[in-house]
Amino acid sequence: MKTLIKNGNIVNKNNELTPVSIWIEEGKIKAIGADFDDTKFDKVYDAKVQLIAPGLVDVHVHLREPGFTYKETINTGSKASARGGFTTVCAMPNLNPVPDTAEKLKEIYDIIQKDSVIKVLQYAPITEELRSERLTDQKALKEAGAFAFTNDGVGVQTAGTMYLAMKEAAEVGLALVAHTEDDSLLFGGVMHEGEISKKLGLPGILSSTEASQIARDVVLAGETGVHYHVCHVSTKESVRVIRDAKRAGINVTAEVSPHHLILIDEDIPEDNGFWKMNPPLRGSADRDALIEGLLDGTIDCIATDHAPHGLDEKNQSFMKAPFGIVGIETAFQLIYTYFVETGKFTLEQVIDWMAKKPAAIFGLSAGTLAIGAAADIAIFDLEFEEVINDKDFESLAVNTPFVGWKVKGNTLMTFVDGKLVWSREDV
Repeated sequence: MKTLIKNGNIVNKNNELTPVSIWIEEGKIKAIGADFDDTKFDKVYDAKVQLIAPGLVDVHVHLREPGFTYKETINTGSKASARGGFTTVCAMPNLNPVPDTAEKLKEIYDIIQKDSVIKVLQYAPITEELRSERLTDQKALKEAGAFAFTNDGVGVQTAGTMYLAMKEAAEVGLALVAHTEDDSLLFGGVMHEGEISKKLGLPGILSSTEASQIARDVVLAGETGVHYHVCHVSTKESVRVIRDAKRAGINVTAEVSPHHLILIDEDIPEDNGFWKMNPPLRGSADRDALIEGLLDGTIDCIATDHAPHGLDEKNQSFMKAPFGIVGIETAFQLIYTYFVETGKFTLEQVIDWMAKKPAAIFGLSAGTLAIGAAADIAIFDLEFEEVINDKDFESLAVNTPFVGWKVKGNTLMTFVDGKLVWSREDV
């Protein structure tokens, strides 16, 4: 099968849009050029003079299957990812059952093989059942296909447990990915500790809850030599600790989520669970530090932390609603509209942070447009503006405060291994 994507533009290293067409054969990019004869191809897709980008890579999503399929399934989550322009995603293990054995992990990969329209890599947990102190068999889990190890959703509370887990992860050659949260500093908090939490009469979450555990972990990472990756950084203190660790030569990488780059606690209008996320929306100084951290390389990539929940669960107070926000379908659009269009980021930087860099830091064969690479491609409309409408979502969940926001950069088509897996025209 010979496929042509014609009449598009790619962004070059000078942040300029260059006209291009892409020849795909046997699931790979065979050639990139300006002029190809349409008649020599079995299928031809018109990019309509819009952006052709490498398929986006998200190293932090929740697909909720098995155990919570009323929130999301591997099938719906993969379709939502494709709609957002993502072709590779890495799914967290806070599931039921938790994939803490090779057998359980293989069962999830069986579902992925059957139901996913994109490439899904599955995390395995650091400890059994996520919260115990008993380490999982990392070697067996790696052999069963584990992408990396994480207890996302909860912090590893004991330094000794984290040290031993890091030693094992370094030996098997996989990353240790950390949700950093010291339970002893939570004090029942549900949103950022600040003037807004006081105004709403809600218990706050200290910035030190996150940063203190990162400080502990980077020391341990230096001891063990593991690749230590920090999930959803949200505070200025965390950025400072990670920056210092990188300067010290410690193998640490980090991600930030779109909602923490765009929103702050002052944007929260009322006690409504749609605004409840973990880590919480922080203050303006924190947001500034996150943006600065991306620009200076302290933070390596953008990841959505797509966290679906049922409508009834989220549509209640902060004290009762679960933490989480969906974002895989709106991430590129929001970042493009509120950072590229405003001149804060370049388009080339955004593609780097959302495709090339996450693939590179985890050693994935993804996130690039190159001859011989997998034809994982997204086409984005950078011109037409529309309103985010949750009725258009492929996800089962709609728990996001961004509904109603105007955005550009919406996905036109998404290809995985050269196969069209999502098209705006099919909606």
